[in-house]
Amino acid sequence: MNREILRKTAFAMPLTNPAFPAGPYRFVNREYFIIQYRTDPEALRRVVPEPLALLEPVVNYEFIRMPDSTGFGDYTESGQVIPVSYQGQVGGFTHQMFLNDHPPIAGGRELWGFPKKLAQPTLAVETDTLVGTLNYGSVRIATATMGYKHRTLDAAVEARKLTAPNFLIKIIPHVDGTARICELVRYHLEDVTVKGAWTGPASLQLSPHALAPVAELPVLEVLSARHLVADLTLGLGTVVHDYLAETTRLPRNAMSI
Repeated sequence: MNREILRKTAFAMPLTNPAFPAGPYRFVNREYFIIQYRTDPEALRRVVPEPLALLEPVVNYEFIRMPDSTGFGDYTESGQVIPVSYQGQVGGFTHQMFLNDHPPIAGGRELWGFPKKLAQPTLAVETDTLVGTLNYGSVRIATATMGYKHRTLDAAVEARKLTAPNFLIKIIPHVDGTARICELVRYHLEDVTVKGAWTGPASLQLSPHALAPVAELPVLEVLSARHLVADLTLGLGTVVHDYLAETTRLPRNAMSI
């Protein structure tokens, strides 16, 4: 393979058999279970990076069931999204994500910078209860429940919430172990159609784990819960802040601080 062919065909690893296809990435019947809870503001300050600004001490804990996704297949994920603002634009910062399928782990990390790790999340209806669970190995680290479809929510309002900007920290290491890419990335969900939206009484329990520390943003009070079913496209991202370019502009003596 000559270098010109390599440059034209390379977009993901492995070179001759990428772990995921090129987009766009369309999701059909994507199912969300989102619990918003109040947490410790100091704990949030330790994990939300500048130049993002915190809005209030709350976290959205999410379970997402994806039975039909272009190129990624059938999988489930779970994680924490923190409401933030960037230059006055309100959105969400994805703090941690755990899922059970390799292509979206590889694609999510390489393309956008999603903080994805391998784990075993589930989302299902058990009789009269919507139940989300997350195991890291054999250890249960998250359990969420909600009364199944107790009250209907406004689908148009929920669709607007889904199209708000989302922010990620994309980190790609250099071959010497230092950071080659360290960027704040913004992306949007596109072509969103919410097919149903509901709420009900809810609970959330998080347990400590050394490698999946969701409990480091503790649950102080459950504020609300939403259950959504939607079709949407996962849009590609844009870089809004380059942390490495920022450091190169510092004076020489500032680098040693």
